[in-house]
Amino acid sequence: MEAAFAAAIGVLCASGIYLLLCARVFPVILGITLFSYAINLFVLGMGRLATGKPPVVAPGAQYADPVPQALVLTAIVIGFAMTAFTVVLALRSLAMTGSDHVNGEAIESNKEKLGA
Repeated sequence: MEAAFAAAIGVLCASGIYLLLCARVFPVILGITLFSYAINLFVLGMGRLATGKPPVVAPGAQYADPVPQALVLTAIVIGFAMTAFTVVLALRSLAMTGSDHVNGEAIESNKEKLGA
C-alpha cells in the first residue's frame, strides 16, 4: 500500500510541476491544484496511515492521530478558495488583455495599441 501511495504522490507532483511550467494561465492553475493535492497526500501520509483504529482515544487502545487529518482538511478548504481566486484573476486578466499567456507579451502589445 505504501508503494501505491508514494507512486500516487509522485505522479501528482510530476504532473503538477509539468503543468506549472506551461505558458498559459489555466494549465498553471491546474498544476498548482495538482501539486497541492500531492502535498495534502504527503502530509496525510506523514501522520502514519492507520486503518481499523478508532479516531477517539479509548482506554488502552491505539488510535489514529487526528492532527494530520485536521491539517489536510484545512489545506483542502484553503486550496479550494485559492483556486477559485486564481480562476477569477485569470478570467479578469483574459478579459483585460485578450490573452492567457503568463509571460506578459499581451500586456506590452496592448500598451503599444493604446499609445502608452
